[in-house]
Amino acid sequence: MRSDRKDTPDMFRSTRSRKAPAALASILALPLALTACGGSDNGSDSGGATTLRVLDYYNNDPGKTVWQKAIEACASQAGATVSREAVPGATLIQKVLQQASSKTLPDLLMLDNPDLQQIAQTGALTPLDTFGLNADGFAKGVVDASTYQGKLYGLQPVTNTIGLFYNKDILAKAGVTPPTTWEELKTAAKKLTSGSQYGLAFSAPANYEGTWQFLPFMWSNGGDEKNIATPETAQALQLWVDLMKAGSVSKSALNWTQADVNDQFRAGKAAMMVNGPWQFPVLDADTALHYAVVKIPAPAAGRPIVAPLGGETWTVPQTGNKDKQAKAAKVVACLNSDESQVNLAKQNQTIPTKTALLTSFSSSNPNVKGFADQIPTARSRTGELGADWPKAATKIYTAFQSALTGQADPAKALEQAQNG
Repeated sequence: MRSDRKDTPDMFRSTRSRKAPAALASILALPLALTACGGSDNGSDSGGATTLRVLDYYNNDPGKTVWQKAIEACASQAGATVSREAVPGATLIQKVLQQASSKTLPDLLMLDNPDLQQIAQTGALTPLDTFGLNADGFAKGVVDASTYQGKLYGLQPVTNTIGLFYNKDILAKAGVTPPTTWEELKTAAKKLTSGSQYGLAFSAPANYEGTWQFLPFMWSNGGDEKNIATPETAQALQLWVDLMKAGSVSKSALNWTQADVNDQFRAGKAAMMVNGPWQFPVLDADTALHYAVVKIPAPAAGRPIVAPLGGETWTVPQTGNKDKQAKAAKVVACLNSDESQVNLAKQNQTIPTKTALLTSFSSSNPNVKGFADQIPTARSRTGELGADWPKAATKIYTAFQSALTGQADPAKALEQAQNG
């Protein structure tokens, strides 16, 4: 997720790191005729189409224009027009809470998926089963993120996660194959470290972006955010400590954002990196760079990878206007149709959330496969703790910062953070 949308403490945004501008002409191909939107009905504001107020945080291109076209197309099929406001991510939740208090909520609201439970908790959102919508066929982790107290409050068209990027030329020259286990990762990273080139780069700052990067190692080893002071999480943290102690990972990782990590990889200063598909445009712009992506290495051969899910979910606020709510629900359904999911994923460097679409989608781009293969087992950050997730995320990054800086061994660092 992206680190440029919120300041502390809410850096859930690290899941979409900073996207580079892309040529709009190549990405604005979303067709007007989208499926699953339902027919238009004749509810209107003043004899014309109903105008739906929309609020989201895609305030920069290319995302701003991609979503504008998608929303307008879906609204048109629902018999509505849109009045859209896109605000900086750092201000969205505060604005939504203010609107809930003043009863001025929009008709259609996009939320970063870890924020949904906080907003649903206030009673500001309408359960989607009210409109006959369900999440059948969606990845479980995505559904968990949009569910609060057993009720589905949002549908998420696309998602993202993190994988292991590698420089094909550097690995080939060193005779190294992409690692699939932790031991292979340590061996490969050490062999690929030479001079100013590190074997691996990851982002480990003291914020939620760092937590996001640590989660696939912690979760895949059986660690759990309800109590981080466990042997399973300590083993995952020991892996990070070992990589840094061996010199395979720069100590600068303690301050790097995911965008910084991408810069290191693109410059050839890191042979491998942990990052997300939002980096494709920047990397693809460098024609001299030959890279590929595989799943995050597992603790041991055959173990499943449990990675975190990013992305945004679309909701219908409690406005009291049943006609507009019904039309907004049609827009949500439309944005989540198969055709829409595929188009939005292609344009936003993300992954569809319906599992049946993953194989065909990833076949069109081999680099997507490393991410798509992780989606069925990926997890929502708020799936277990709901609105209390930020407390656990803070404990996690506090612990790994302590261990990586040598203040405490992994087990002690985790115990202190858990009980602090």
